Amino acid sequence: MATRAVRRFAGVVGGVVAAAAALAIGYLVAAVTGGPWPVDAVGVQVIDLSPGPVKDWAVRELGTADRPLLRVGICAVLVVVAGLAGLIASRGRGRIAVGIATGLGVVGLAFAIFARSAASGVVDRVLPSVVTLVVAVVGMFLVARIFQPVKQQPAPEKEQPAGFDRRRFLVTVSALAVAGAAGWTATKVLPVRAGEALRDKFRVPRPAEPAPAVPVGAQVDVPGVSSFVTPNPKFYRVDTLLEVPRINPDEWELRIHGMVDKELRLSLADLVDRRLIERDITLTCVSNEVGGPYVGNARWIGVPVADLLAEAGVRAGADAVKSTSVDGLTIGTPLAALTDGRDAILAVAMNGEPLPFEHGFPVRMVVPGLYGYVSATKWIVDFEVTRFQAFSAYWTARGWSVEAPIKTSSRIDVPRGLATIKAGPAVAAGVAWAQGRGIQKVEVRVDDGEWQPAKLAAEDSIDTWRQWTFRWDATPGMHRLTVRATNGAGEVQTADQAAPRPNGSSGLHDVVFTAE
Repeated sequence: MATRAVRRFAGVVGGVVAAAAALAIGYLVAAVTGGPWPVDAVGVQVIDLSPGPVKDWAVRELGTADRPLLRVGICAVLVVVAGLAGLIASRGRGRIAVGIATGLGVVGLAFAIFARSAASGVVDRVLPSVVTLVVAVVGMFLVARIFQPVKQQPAPEKEQPAGFDRRRFLVTVSALAVAGAAGWTATKVLPVRAGEALRDKFRVPRPAEPAPAVPVGAQVDVPGVSSFVTPNPKFYRVDTLLEVPRINPDEWELRIHGMVDKELRLSLADLVDRRLIERDITLTCVSNEVGGPYVGNARWIGVPVADLLAEAGVRAGADAVKSTSVDGLTIGTPLAALTDGRDAILAVAMNGEPLPFEHGFPVRMVVPGLYGYVSATKWIVDFEVTRFQAFSAYWTARGWSVEAPIKTSSRIDVPRGLATIKAGPAVAAGVAWAQGRGIQKVEVRVDDGEWQPAKLAAEDSIDTWRQWTFRWDATPGMHRLTVRATNGAGEVQTADQAAPRPNGSSGLHDVVFTAE
């Protein structure tokens, strides 16, 4: 005879499997429709509502692992609640268990309705959550039926206990598990993302103004130093979405409006039919700590923003552009930074290929000299010429500065912190950046000694980072190297320490190592 503990365990297993099946099938529907998976809808709301210090901590300590960890955390909560619902069902309270499943599904649906999402229509936005809700309720109902009192046969040798039909349990749980596994597997093996194939078909247009070849000597020959051109898979990614939008480029449209003489609506074909330029530009995230990894250099192809603004005709009094991504996130950029002659572009290609989905395919904005949160709108679909006083962008509403030019910065890549190197002739190397001004000088200090000049690699442009090397004789023992840069305007990198919030970190990067 099955014990009470076995029945309870079976209830927990049934509840968890029902929830897992619902989430897996909902994920499949989200993949097909492009709508938000309920877990992601909740996650986006958690991100949006989290206090600034919590977000800063997540970016600093977790990096790109913050999104998968958030997903895992939400799923863990759902598993616990679903297990409790199954436990309640095992005690013969099936209606309460089904009610809990319904409540969870309704919460997911509500989040899907109100959360930022790349879904273009109401149906696409809510369908994954509706399907997840239905499967969760049906699954929990089937689990609850397992524990309903059954009429016992009078004479079997091994009688099943009232309220627990083992065969029904195995059939129900197996069916739910198979359905869930099939749904999850389908998202991995079926071509549910038409955007992937369409991206592969997108031909990178030939720019009217190609970028010159990267100068010989721009890349120093020191193992461990950052590549001068950051490969696309290694380029940093910091954004607020758990699922990367897959936009059909044939359906993409950019609206340019607001304080303009003529509103423009451009398809991707319209955009690439205009004058295209190719430029090497280094991007930096405002969340980058001193010596941090959120900086990268790439070769971009795009349409100058100034050309589009001239075509639309900017009216007097405008001082800002509010750009909006497909999920509704807004970014505010000074109009002057888009019209002062710098190579601000709407980019369609990155390092010779279409933009990766993670970096804004089909179109993103790239503005040299500004931190990304005020310039680098990915998956851009709306471009409104306006005034700063007329709106509050996503990040500025959360305590970040309205304007944020990139600060002069430098970093030591070699040696790594706490490394052990060979005593004697040694080499240090790294990168420095001050987009829009360039790097004029880099200096290194050994322990508490005098500042000594480093050797600069060849300069590509004032909008890219610049590599440097420093050679010295390392004596045995523990040492500290510190680096600072001077930009093209003669301004020395400040030693004053500041956290990334509200407009970028500052201070001097140093590493401690041992020579032996």
